[in-house]
Order: sequence, then structure tokens, then C-alpha cells
Amino acid sequence: MGPESPAVHSAELCEYVEAGLAPEDEAIAAARAHGGQQGCPPIGPGCGAALRFLASALRARAVVEIGTGVGVSGLYLLAGMAPDGVLTSIDVEPEVQAVAKRTFRQAGIAPSRTRLIMGRALDVLPRLTDGGYDLLFVDAAKHEYPAYHEQGVRLLRPGGVLAFDNVLCRANPGQRDAETVALREVVSAVRDDERLVPLLLPLGDGLLVAAKAG
Repeated sequence: MGPESPAVHSAELCEYVEAGLAPEDEAIAAARAHGGQQGCPPIGPGCGAALRFLASALRARAVVEIGTGVGVSGLYLLAGMAPDGVLTSIDVEPEVQAVAKRTFRQAGIAPSRTRLIMGRALDVLPRLTDGGYDLLFVDAAKHEYPAYHEQGVRLLRPGGVLAFDNVLCRANPGQRDAETVALREVVSAVRDDERLVPLLLPLGDGLLVAAKAG
């Protein structure tokens, strides 16, 4: 056997993965800066790259995003979607949605490609079409994640993908607050759901993805 490869420090490995495979463009960098100013931290480059990959692999034409933020995740999703694909993005905060709208405009995204809905996701999702979406991305109220799981399975077409961000951000087993309990619950529910094929990715604070079985 040849000499062993030197061990890579886990922090260095995480930093390398989180850097993504390509530098963020000016539109995403500007939106990320606005997120910091708004107190609305966006997803990291690693998770963004994963979303772009999923949207591209699915040839997604219809995507739902819960948690518009300032538009960073939306730009990644749109970059992977089909040229005529439409992103439906839901958020309860009008201020950040206004920033996201400006982000999309400055990035040259045609208005017809985004549908921004202001409101509580659990009020909006029931009005969306069963089986009409390729991808649902969730980055919003953590205590509502279990409810998003059920709505997501209903909304996705066979082969569609459900993605939850930040599922490991409260991984300490000693924590018992409502958000931590909800995150553990959604991981267990997705894992045990026979309609889904799950995968947990160590990107950011944990990205849980699951394909709807056909």
C-alpha cells in the first residue's frame, strides 16, 4: 500500500465545500450584503450550489420556495431552472421581499419568471396545485417544518424533490425548545416516509433533501 494521504482538518474541508465550485456573481454578492444589513442571513454558497444542481437535474419549470429572504436562494434556483421556469416564493416579511424583488430585477430576471407571495406559508400552500411542482425549498419558520413536509409531498410531482435548510443547526441533544424539537421531528418524518427517498447533506447547517418516489 502507498503512503496514506494527509488528513484534512474538518473545518478546512467544510470551508472548501462551502466555497462552492464557482465564485458567486455580482448579483448574489450584492444580495448577500443586503441580507446582512437586513438581519436576514442567506444560504451559503455550498447550499446555493446544491439548489442550482437540483433545479438543473430536475429540469425544473415550477419551483416553490418558502422563505424568500433577500433573493439569494432564488437566484441560485433560477440559475438551474429551465429558461421558462417560474419560481413561486413565499415570505411573511414585506421588507425583505421588496429587497428580493429588486435583487431579481438587478440580476436581469424577467418579471414573468418570479411570483412573490407575501403571507404565511401554511395559508398559501393549500392553494397551490397538487403534484404541480418539481422542487420545494424550505428556509423559514423552523417550528413549522413538519407541516411543510406534508404540504411538500402533496405539491410535488413524482420524482420531485423536497429540500429543508438548517436541519442540523440545533443538533445538541440537550436542547428541547420548540424549534429544535420540530427540526428533529421533520428529519425523522422524512426518513420514515415511504413516499420519499431521503438524503442528509452536511452543507451549511444541514440540508435535508428527499425525492418523491414515482
